[in-house]
Amino acid sequence: MTLDSVLVANRGEIAARVLRACRELGIRGIAVHVAGDTAHLPWADAAVEVPSYLDGAAIVDATREAGAAAVHPGYGFLSENAAFARAVTEAGLVFVGPDADVIELMGRKDRAREVAERAGVPVMPRYEPDAVPTDAFPVLVKAAAGGGGKGMHVVRDPQDLGHALATAAREARAAFDDDTLLIERYVEGGRHVEVQVFGDRHGHVVHLLDRDCSVQRRHQKVVEEAPAPGLDPEVRERIRSAAVALCREVGYVNAGTVEYLVHGDEAYFLEMNTRLQVEHPVTEEVTGTDLVHWQLAVAAAEPLPLRQDEITEHGHAVEVRVYAEDPYAGFLPQAGRIREVWWPGARVESVIEDFDGATVSAAFDPMIAKIVTTGADRDEAVDAMVEALDMTAVFGIRSNVGFLRRVVDSARFRAAGMDTGWLDTAPEELLSLPVVPEAAAACAARLLWPRPADGWRVAGPPAPLLLPVVDEEGERHEVTTWSDHVLPATTDGARAWVAVRGETHVFERPDGTRRPRAVHAGDAEVTAPMPGTVIAVEVEQGDRVEAGQRLGAVEAMKMELTLTAAHAGVVTVVAATVGRQVKMGDLLFHVEAGED
Repeated sequence: MTLDSVLVANRGEIAARVLRACRELGIRGIAVHVAGDTAHLPWADAAVEVPSYLDGAAIVDATREAGAAAVHPGYGFLSENAAFARAVTEAGLVFVGPDADVIELMGRKDRAREVAERAGVPVMPRYEPDAVPTDAFPVLVKAAAGGGGKGMHVVRDPQDLGHALATAAREARAAFDDDTLLIERYVEGGRHVEVQVFGDRHGHVVHLLDRDCSVQRRHQKVVEEAPAPGLDPEVRERIRSAAVALCREVGYVNAGTVEYLVHGDEAYFLEMNTRLQVEHPVTEEVTGTDLVHWQLAVAAAEPLPLRQDEITEHGHAVEVRVYAEDPYAGFLPQAGRIREVWWPGARVESVIEDFDGATVSAAFDPMIAKIVTTGADRDEAVDAMVEALDMTAVFGIRSNVGFLRRVVDSARFRAAGMDTGWLDTAPEELLSLPVVPEAAAACAARLLWPRPADGWRVAGPPAPLLLPVVDEEGERHEVTTWSDHVLPATTDGARAWVAVRGETHVFERPDGTRRPRAVHAGDAEVTAPMPGTVIAVEVEQGDRVEAGQRLGAVEAMKMELTLTAAHAGVVTVVAATVGRQVKMGDLLFHVEAGED
């Protein structure tokens, strides 16, 4: 079979990655896009507009309209949707991925557990919701029908189980239209290790080593690397061979990932992702392969390009995910206009070019890039990542680049001492807003002030140059010397953006005529942290609440954002109603401090 044309049912860097591979192989690549979302189209040979990336019927119609022979789902959206895979094949098209029946089977965590047990893969102890022993805690509540951290909650106190079940069910229903839940033992201090697997239609199954994805925040991966560092050799061999056995059990075809929780010499099956993973570049770097090329070859009924004994390990690779989010405000996703980006001399997966602006929409996941570095060993790869992040900048919108830089340069990460709970209890130095460096102020002064005279005076020493700039917090910096230090920086004439160690600092000239910056709304006002939909209201006007008590929740960018009272008091305003669409800053509740 020859695949001469492929439609990519995705967007952003995901679509660009697959379209680029198609171009390299001489395959005609067709993109789909919704109105206004066109950043990935330059990599396509043709494009078709669809109403939604989740509209499977429209995407099948678009494939026919474009004359494509196959559909590549990318990752996310419809990539693990068995009904979509089935609709593609029933339309006489090739689905670049596993068979629909396998997606259906392995896409559900409860059924995947059963398959894993049959294949001899160790699984976590499981409990029924109404029969969790008190000595079983902590436990993990998770959605049976999906992944990505949605509907997943760690419960340490039996009294919190009911609330966690209700919240997880609501999240699972919204994300997967299925609120079935699993409750399993939760291992404190465990590592998230996964094995890349591949199968073809000729009966061959291989693994392409392993990856560590333990650096997570709220079950969302932040840093990944390959191979997983510091694993006991017996554990490494066990999880790799078990992953292959699992694939053989179900007749798996194309790319997949088997995920484990590893703790010491224990390794337990978590789930299987029946698609390519976001973090696949680190595997490509250490195995010298192109996994999208492999996917397209297998979809064309070709055998796997390499046998197991031909897959070898070369060096180490690290990947970070660059998000438009504010690490100093609970990692809230950010939406808005990126003025300019600076990418390092490393592998960068993004649709935002070096000096092109771009808009980050609240309608989609806020990941804007992946940066991948390599080295002969782990230390070299980590050093390369620190250097890469020093030369990375996202100007015009908050990003997590500075946070990532501190994570990969931390003593704990360098020692490979991370576990899945590390970032959720991160030390203060990782989450504290850095002090504005004088080098940043000096660079800003150079951008904002025309080159001044040298301060020469008659009959006296030169006067010192005073070039004042003001940072975002209103702090004034008096710069007395020009800086020749090269830093990622830009200006629009009124403001200057400067990045130091990945952290962006914004400056402007002092203006004595300008009114002081507005203070934040009082703690009494609980406002929408970003555009979204109200999904829960848990208080009424006149209710007495305690500090930290949950008032309701907003769903935005696929996240449930809890709204809490900043202090004890009485609820005097309830402007939130379930289903209401809200803008950032909309007043939702007002809690008056004091006695009722």
